[in-house]
Amino acid sequence: MTHETPGHDLIPAPVRVEGPYRCGFALDERTTLSAVPGTETTERWLRTVLGAAFRLPLREAPHENATNSIRLRLDTTLAPEAYRLHVVINQVVEIIGGGPAGVFWGAQTLRQLLGPDAFRKAPVTARPFPGLAAQTIEDAPRFRWRGLMLDVARHFMPKDDVLRQLDLMAAHKLNVLHLHLTDDQGWRIEIRRHPRLTEVGAWRARTKWGHRASPLWNETPHGGYYTQDDIREIVAYAADRHIAVVPEIDVPGHSQAAIAAYPELGNTDVIDTTALSVWDTWGVSPNVLAPTDTVLRFYEGVLEEVLDLFPAEISPFVHIGGDECPKDQWRASPTARARIEELGVGDEDGLQSWFVRHFDRWLTARGRRLIGWDEILEGGSRAERVRAPGGGTTELGLGPGAAVSSWRGYAGGITAAEAGHDVVMCPEQHVYLDHRQAPGEDEPMPIGYVRTLADVYRFEPVPPGLAPEAAAHILGTQANVWTEVMENRARVDYQVFPRLAAFAEVAWSRLPAPEERDLDGFERRMAVHRRRLDALGVDYRPPSGPHPWQRRPGVPGRPVDGAPPNV
Repeated sequence: MTHETPGHDLIPAPVRVEGPYRCGFALDERTTLSAVPGTETTERWLRTVLGAAFRLPLREAPHENATNSIRLRLDTTLAPEAYRLHVVINQVVEIIGGGPAGVFWGAQTLRQLLGPDAFRKAPVTARPFPGLAAQTIEDAPRFRWRGLMLDVARHFMPKDDVLRQLDLMAAHKLNVLHLHLTDDQGWRIEIRRHPRLTEVGAWRARTKWGHRASPLWNETPHGGYYTQDDIREIVAYAADRHIAVVPEIDVPGHSQAAIAAYPELGNTDVIDTTALSVWDTWGVSPNVLAPTDTVLRFYEGVLEEVLDLFPAEISPFVHIGGDECPKDQWRASPTARARIEELGVGDEDGLQSWFVRHFDRWLTARGRRLIGWDEILEGGSRAERVRAPGGGTTELGLGPGAAVSSWRGYAGGITAAEAGHDVVMCPEQHVYLDHRQAPGEDEPMPIGYVRTLADVYRFEPVPPGLAPEAAAHILGTQANVWTEVMENRARVDYQVFPRLAAFAEVAWSRLPAPEERDLDGFERRMAVHRRRLDALGVDYRPPSGPHPWQRRPGVPGRPVDGAPPNV
C-alpha cells in the first residue's frame, strides 16, 4: 500500500508536473540504487540522507534495469542542470539529468516528494518506509547563478555552521555561496605567508550590540577563522552538492582588520596605523589600504594562496569587494597624491580604478575572473589606457572578463550589462536579508526596509526594458546576508528563512511578471515547506511573528520607513 505525496508542494516550483496519480511506488528495505558514472556524488548523498531518515540501505542494484530501484541516469540532450524525474507505478524512481548537477537537483526534488520526515536525521515512526505517487517532473533552472552571500567577517560562523548552510542551500537548489571573508571587523581565512592576518586580524576586543548608533556593547571578545584545511573542506563539501564557493577578499576599503595586523598596509603618512585595532563597531571605516607597491605585492601573495584553496574548475570567480572606499586619507596623503600624479589618473576615484584594474589583470593572467560590487564601475565600465606624465600608460576601468555584483539597486547592473559585463543582481532594496521582515517593535534589531516573504517572492532579477543583448549578461541573482546584527546561527536562520525559499523560487523557476505571480499558491506550498524546515531544525521566523526567544527587546536597530526606492 502506498500513500500519495502531493507533487505540487515543491519549492522551488518545477517547470512541469504530470500527475501525481493515486497509485505509486513504495520504498522499502529491498529498494536498490543504480547509478551511472558521473552521478557518484548524488549516489553517496542519497544513501546518506535517506539511509538516516528512513533506514533505507539502498544497496547496489543487481543490474541497471532492476525494479524496486532508484535509478540515476544522464542524458546529454538536456541542459547540464536540467532533470526529469519519473515515478513508475510499482517499479522504479528514475532521475535523468543533463549533467551530474541535474541529477543532484532531481534528488533534491525526490527528497521533497518523500515528505518532511525525509529531512530528519533518524526515523520518527516504527515503519518509516515512504511512498511516492506516480508522476513525471521536468525541470531546469532559469538562472545559472543562484547565490547566497554569507558575511562571516562581522560575526564569525563556525565551519560546521557553514557546512549546514551549504546543505540548506542545496535543499533549495541554490548553487553559489559567496563567502565574505574579510572586512574591518575581522579576517577569517588563514594566509600562511602572513600569519598575523589571523593571529591579530581575526579577533576583536568587543562588539557593538545592535545598530552602530546603539549605545550598547557586547564586551565578550569575538573572533575566529578558517584554517586552510577548513576552507578545503568547505569547498569540497560544496562541490559534492554542486555549489561553487566564491571567496571575497575586500580591497582597498573595508580593510582595517588587515591594517591592524600589518600597519604598513595603511596610510602611514596620514595616521599612526600602529595604533589601529580590529574595528569593534559597524559602518564604513575611514582606514583604507595605501596605494603602494608594498600593498599590491602583499595582496598578490594573499590571492596566490586563495587561488590554491579555491580551484578554478570549481570557483572561477574571485570577489575583490571594491565598495565603500572612503577617499579622505588618500586626499590627505602625500604618497597617494604622488601616485595619482605618477599614474596620470586624475584623482582619488581614478586611483581606486587603477587599484581594481591591477587585480583584474592579475586574476585574468591566472585564468580567473574578477567580480566586485558595483562601485568598481566608477572608474569606467570598459578598460582604457591613460597617458602618464612620465611616459607610458596606466590601465583603468574593467577588462571584458570582469563581472559586477549590483547591490545599490538595478542601475549598476544595467550599466555593466549594457557594457558587456556579466552581472549578478542583488539589489539591497529587494534581497538584503538583514533587512527586517515586518514592521513593529517585535522584530529583533530591525534594520532597513520591510521586506516580507511576499516582497521577496515578487522580486524580478532582470529589469524591464533591458535589451535582449544586455539581459543575456544577467548571470543570475543573489540574496545577501550581512551579519552585523546576527551574532549566531539562530539569528542568521531567523533573518534568512523563510525568505530564502521565496528567493530560491525566483532564482530557479520561470515565474510570470511580479504582479502576476501566484502568491496564494506559494503560501500554500510554504505551509508544507515550513514542516521541512522544522525537520531540519531551522529557526525561521514564524508567520505570526518572532517567538519570545527570537526577540531582542531594548537593542536598537535602524528601521527605514516606507517602500524602498526602485533604483
